Amino acid sequence: MPARNNDLRSALRRAAAAMKADGPDFALAGSYALWVHGAPEPVHDVDFVVAESDVEVAAKTLAEAGFLIERPPEDWLFKASVGDNFVIDVLHRLNGVPVDATTIERAAARDVLAISMRVLSATEVVTEKLCSLNEHHCDFASLLPSVRAVREQVDWVSVGTGTAHNDFAVAFLVLIDRLGITD
Repeated sequence: MPARNNDLRSALRRAAAAMKADGPDFALAGSYALWVHGAPEPVHDVDFVVAESDVEVAAKTLAEAGFLIERPPEDWLFKASVGDNFVIDVLHRLNGVPVDATTIERAAARDVLAISMRVLSATEVVTEKLCSLNEHHCDFASLLPSVRAVREQVDWVSVGTGTAHNDFAVAFLVLIDRLGITD
């Protein structure tokens, strides 16, 4: 396993353990959530979601666990780093929609690297990833392996409904339908 994956796994475990011990409620999201559902392991970062009302508690918890906290200009997340690498993104809005306790509670508990934590469903993560596609970020090639790997766990009707407003998402759904992934 590449060193970057070891670092990401270590950061994921450390952050999850801290959040479980000292709150707030959270769920694993993004590419690592898809990895839990069977997609290829990501190499970029780890995403957690917390309720918008819990952002400061989450930042304090991770800072006390030794993470450096950075607040980028984007007002929908903060970053927690270990060393020089930003490895944990803590999101409190998904595509402009505030995360609330219901979003976290809806996520099923799963064992991830020997730690039980909530993980967003494959359907929810695929929907969020497709909704984030736009003219500045439209990389279908990076989505295909993950979507193909989790295809049987995804409610494609729900994804279609949840992404119908985004032309880039609609185009991706047409592509994967034509490739037989949604069958």
